[in-house]
Amino acid sequence: VQLQASGGGLVLPGGSLRLSCAAYGIIGAPNTMGWYRQAPGNQRELVASIHSSTTTNYADSVKGRFTISRNNTNYIADLQMNSLKPEDTAVYYCIFSEGRGDFWGQGTQVTVSS
Repeated sequence: VQLQASGGGLVLPGGSLRLSCAAYGIIGAPNTMGWYRQAPGNQRELVASIHSSTTTNYADSVKGRFTISRNNTNYIADLQMNSLKPEDTAVYYCIFSEGRGDFWGQGTQVTVSS
């Protein structure tokens, strides 16, 4: 499985960004797509995930602000990030998990700053 992530960038506090992750190749099912993030000096942490059954999971710090969705036809997962805070600043990584293991996409920088 190969992952192609897009989105990210610089945004003012309170602003919004949308990240997108597309999975290519031989896709196993069931599977989970999601996003992790890693800020300087911190461990990588789960932001949000969505199972092929559409069950979602969110970090407490993003509940009510971030929404993850997916398209099971072309295996694209989107992360809509609203009400962004400076503490959301990090490199965001897309992940695809299925029976063969975890597959990671390249990181994309999200910076929330005035």
